[in-house]
Amino acid sequence: MSDFDKQEPVDVRRPGAGEVMLECRDLSRVYSEGPQDLVVLDKLEMSVKAGERVAVVGSSGSGKTTLLNLLGGLDLPSGGEVRVADTALHELGDAEIGKFRNRHIGFVYQFHHLLAEFSAVENVALPLIVRGQSKKDAEQQAMKLLARVGMEPRAEHKPGELSGGERQRVAIARALVTDPSLMLMDEPTGNLDQNTAASILELMDELAASARCAFVIVTHDPGLAAHQDRVLRLDGGRLHAE
Repeated sequence: MSDFDKQEPVDVRRPGAGEVMLECRDLSRVYSEGPQDLVVLDKLEMSVKAGERVAVVGSSGSGKTTLLNLLGGLDLPSGGEVRVADTALHELGDAEIGKFRNRHIGFVYQFHHLLAEFSAVENVALPLIVRGQSKKDAEQQAMKLLARVGMEPRAEHKPGELSGGERQRVAIARALVTDPSLMLMDEPTGNLDQNTAASILELMDELAASARCAFVIVTHDPGLAAHQDRVLRLDGGRLHAE
């Protein structure tokens, strides 16, 4: 068992379908690196229920990536708070937030960030191995997720041997293997051709219907945004319903 797994667990009751999974209260992010403060997020409010899919759109530089980093606990707010499964992320210590992310938050980026030296199944199993699971058990779970995203026949292939769409499917499987409470996606189809993006969109629809997690998807793609339950536009540091 790893030291990571020996840490005391963060006590979390996972909300059921229709209950609030993600909530932002007065969320602000201000950068003070120059002569004048740059307000990126200004007392932003947001609420997403378990099983709900929300698209966040906005112009380049509007703060979408900053918001996603705050939602995932990768950055700390200047004010306000982010709560996932009723847990305030800013109240967790460094060790706690790492463990909380591993157990409750899945990330999918425009560029897959798979480890080039590992096979698809090894990449998907890695979050479970970090958690302290045996390699054998972790890879068994990983194979189930790869089958779910249609990548079981390619499980032993490394990222360099896979197409862009295949790599993105592996990245989605890796994000889902921990059974997250919240799935964060940053331009998940932005680097794909139209046909591959359409297949990823169908896959996301299937996963959203069967998973209990909340989805927040940052995108410039109007087609992808239109497929979600709600669309919010980030403008002036705040979210507005489309």
